[in-house]
Order: sequence, then C-alpha cells, then structure tokens
Amino acid sequence: MTATTATRIAALRTDPALSPLHRSLDVYYGDPERDARMDDFYSRFVSHGDLVFDIGSHVGDHIGSFRRLGARVVAVEPQPLCLRALRAIYADDDQVTLIDAACGALPGRTRLHVNSVNPTVSTASPDFVRAAKGAGGWEGEVWDADIEVPVVTVDALIETYGVPTFAKIDVEGFEDEVLAGLSRPLPALSFEFTTIARAVAYRCLDRLTALGFDGFDVALGDDKSMTFQRWVPATDLATYLHDLPHAANSGDVYCVSRDREVIATR
Repeated sequence: MTATTATRIAALRTDPALSPLHRSLDVYYGDPERDARMDDFYSRFVSHGDLVFDIGSHVGDHIGSFRRLGARVVAVEPQPLCLRALRAIYADDDQVTLIDAACGALPGRTRLHVNSVNPTVSTASPDFVRAAKGAGGWEGEVWDADIEVPVVTVDALIETYGVPTFAKIDVEGFEDEVLAGLSRPLPALSFEFTTIARAVAYRCLDRLTALGFDGFDVALGDDKSMTFQRWVPATDLATYLHDLPHAANSGDVYCVSRDREVIATR
C-alpha cells in the first residue's frame, strides 16, 4: 500500500458518513500478511498485464491484490457508500475502472436490498434476504432500505473492456443471475456461495458446466486455501457443498475451463 493510499484509507476510517464501512476498512486494509496470502493465492490465476473483473467489489481489497499482481481491473459495485470509498482509494489509478452498477442476467435496472449496518451483505436477491431471516449465524441482519440500481451483464463488460483472464463474483446470492449474463467460458473465475442459499451454487455449477468449465475447487470462509487441492468435476463439488454443515456459512468456488491450463491448485 502506498503512503497516499494509506492516508486516504485513514481519512475514510474517520469519515462519519462512511461509518458502516469502517469495520471492513479495518479488516481488509493495513494487514501485510493478509495481503501477501491473497497475492500468493491469486497469482495462480492472475499475471502482470491481465484483465480481471471484480464483480461485487465492496471496499476493494481484491482490487488491491489484483493490482499488486499487475492486472488491469474492471470493478463493478452498485452501493453508493462503497463506490465513494473505492473512488477515494483508487482515485489516481488509471488501471482501475469503476462501474456504478450491479451485474445480472439482462441489462436494465434492479432493486438492491441494502443492509445499512453491514453493507457487505447487501444484495439484489430477495430470496437471499428471505433465506437469511431466522437462519443461524444471520441473527440481527436487517435489510432496511431498497435502492434502484443499473444492471450490466458480464457479456456487455467483455464487449467493452475485453475478455478477462479471471473474474471474481461476490454478490450475496445473486451469483446465478450474474452467470446467466455470461455466454462464453473464461480461463478462470470464482463465485461466492452461502449455506443459506445452496440452490444458487448448484445453479451456478450447472451454468458453468454448460459453458465449458470443467475443473472446480473451493475455499471456505475468507481462507485462501483450496479444499481439494486439485480440479474436480462439478458433481463432486456439488456433493461437497450439499454435505457442508450450516455453520460453514460461506466460501468461494473456483472454476477453470479447458481452454487454458491454470497452475495446479495449492
């Protein structure tokens, strides 16, 4: 992190208007060991000069990792508070393009259900909000505001910016809708899953298989460590997700296509 970036993040941490993001800024910025683990993990997918899509950027810690690896980043984020933080943090970086929108199956507009206290779980999926109510580990989460936001598709992003080497999708139960807006395989991508919305993950696996992705692995929680340590079929990954205890809560599924060799998982 440069001194200028550190100064900007310090200012954001004391901005009362951004108080809902203060915890995320504390967790995701200023930890060199965490940064190094992220960079090592993503280096198997991302190299200098690559294009990466960060769909659901939140406060942009993944943008930081992709940029340290030398990638150009197109970051998609619909939440005004998060965009304000992203614009401040990456103001001078012409290799980061910020898109004020959600990603979905079709271009247009959609309702974003905002969790004002915990913006990281804001979502465009009403089913996700319903699934969280009464679920263990989700006590106290309240989606207290709705805003209308524009929607772009991954296909439209590709048409405008090019084919990404890697795409990270983290949109709280709307991942299947994002993938419905993708009509071609990419070298690699990841999507978040939650144990309160496993059906979304199954639909994502079906969609990715239809697109030609043929290798899958998973990392639980925020731990950047693959579970299988090898690429497995979608059916094996679906069985693993089905058998996970509810308390596992969330993680990220990583997917590769046969069109490109990716360094073996580690």
